[in-house]
Amino acid sequence: MKAVLEKYHGLGNDYLVFDPNKNTLRLSPENVRLICDRHFGAGADGILEGPMPGKDRMQVRIWNPDGSVAEKSGNGVRIFAKYLKDAGYVQKSHVVIDMGGADTEVRYLNEEGTRLKASMGQASFWSDRIPVTGPKREVVNETMMFGRIPYKVTCVSMGNPHAVIFLNEISEDIVCRIGRNSECAEYFPERINTLIMKVMDRSNIEIEIYERGAGYTLASGSSGCAAAAAAYRQGLTDPKMYVRMPGGVLEVEILEDWTVLMTGDVGYVGKITLGSGLTETLRTLEAPEP
Repeated sequence: MKAVLEKYHGLGNDYLVFDPNKNTLRLSPENVRLICDRHFGAGADGILEGPMPGKDRMQVRIWNPDGSVAEKSGNGVRIFAKYLKDAGYVQKSHVVIDMGGADTEVRYLNEEGTRLKASMGQASFWSDRIPVTGPKREVVNETMMFGRIPYKVTCVSMGNPHAVIFLNEISEDIVCRIGRNSECAEYFPERINTLIMKVMDRSNIEIEIYERGAGYTLASGSSGCAAAAAAYRQGLTDPKMYVRMPGGVLEVEILEDWTVLMTGDVGYVGKITLGSGLTETLRTLEAPEP
């Protein structure tokens, strides 16, 4: 059974690319959890499965390390676009990727494909789009309780759900403490990505991230876009800004119709061939494609 993956990172947010056209292994939630394990597997913040065979477009499935499937990933879509260029699937200066049923256009900004610009779709604050329980409304600066502590929360959908909390002090410890309570809070029927944000000036924000299905991460493209949208919505920044995360910096621009453009770098780590012992274990966990 062949199991070869390519490892990339977007600002320290690392993904394994699993190309089903080049592997005989079939992914399942159980397989994904083991492969992403940083002690017993290859280790990653998730797996990008694609391009999917038999499709007329570049389609990717985004696996979280807990075996769940995500609708969207900003770092993931840039990484996947870089892989498509490296593997020879794309020769043009741009590519349209079907991510979670929505088309995302990614442009290569240099010959190596290490710097990319993606149109991430429209930011929405409406509760039914995120989703957030209760009557239909824009969820902006609304009080919510996480771990019996009240926070002012702005919720944003970028095709996936985010809760943004403005704080004067942010850290890994703080976001993990909040995120462990907010991820599965009753407000969020599909769970939530939790971001804590400090506004530095009108062109710079700083965030820490706790992702549903992954936990603490050094960077997140969709989270960076959501945080930028939340800051701009409340008049705290200009529409163009730098989003600073522990893993690096994204450039984000918000257009008049709330379409969000994201520019950032991607790095190639290397090829990983899973050993015979691990592949035999994975074989026993194989399940039909979801």
